[in-house]
Amino acid sequence: MQRRQFIQNSALAAAVLAFYKSDAFASSNELRAYQFKALRNDVGIFTEQGGTIAWLNSTNGFVVVDSQFPTSAPHVIEELKKLGEKPFKYLLNTHHHGDHTAGNIAFKGLAEHVVAHQNALVNMKLAAEKAKNDDKQLYPDVTFGKGWKAPVGKEKISSYYYGSGHTNGDVVYHFENANIVHVGDLVFNRRFPFIDQANGAHIGNWITALDKIYNQFDKDTIVITGHSLDPDKVVGDKENVKAFKNYLESLLAFVKGEIKAGKTKEEILKATTIPGAPEWQGDGIGRSLTAAYTELTTG
Repeated sequence: MQRRQFIQNSALAAAVLAFYKSDAFASSNELRAYQFKALRNDVGIFTEQGGTIAWLNSTNGFVVVDSQFPTSAPHVIEELKKLGEKPFKYLLNTHHHGDHTAGNIAFKGLAEHVVAHQNALVNMKLAAEKAKNDDKQLYPDVTFGKGWKAPVGKEKISSYYYGSGHTNGDVVYHFENANIVHVGDLVFNRRFPFIDQANGAHIGNWITALDKIYNQFDKDTIVITGHSLDPDKVVGDKENVKAFKNYLESLLAFVKGEIKAGKTKEEILKATTIPGAPEWQGDGIGRSLTAAYTELTTG
């Protein structure tokens, strides 16, 4: 990428990010050359900036899971169009955060349907109202509560909702025949998570949800995560689900122990690692500690 183009793209990304100040994972340092690659059975991933995108190249149309930003979404659209002239059957959102849905607008007039959990739509509209950028949104026109299913060509897509976790509107999308599941931000692979309590996040429920996900899928399931400390490791297996569950359990146990020992919130926030889960690193340990403290002290 030429320097001038990089600077222009960085400026555009920075302008978009200003609309999503609550999104701790939309930082401009994630701007990098994009990757578009197949995984299995015509399902693949796209990475550039923000949450991981999954895609399906079906015989009768494309499906895209999440959309990143207006500056990056056109790249995945362009790559898919190279695979054939087909309709975009569905754009699926795992939750409402801007680094997963700001790029929805690039699919306006292209995607036949946008799908998300009913709570994600509410959260998306509230965020847009707060940011005063309703005109930059493409909202879901299909919403659901417990689950949603759709056949697309030879593939079957099922979505599952497990209750509050990262937000109160997170879902996973399972490409059944390929046995690939996109878990969105319900799993942060070795990276400190964003726990969005303002939008219904609950660590205790999140742990329960991860337990259900781990038991629901098998050892052959490919698991796509929303974010990873190593950007090249957003794809793994269900052991990453178990490991992240251990992180959250260790986080609650640590903060609970510190509170019991009489530590103040300020003292607890001085921690630089979570005992029992030292591989979780990067920026943002304070977010986890604050969220756990709030949940444990306010019920």
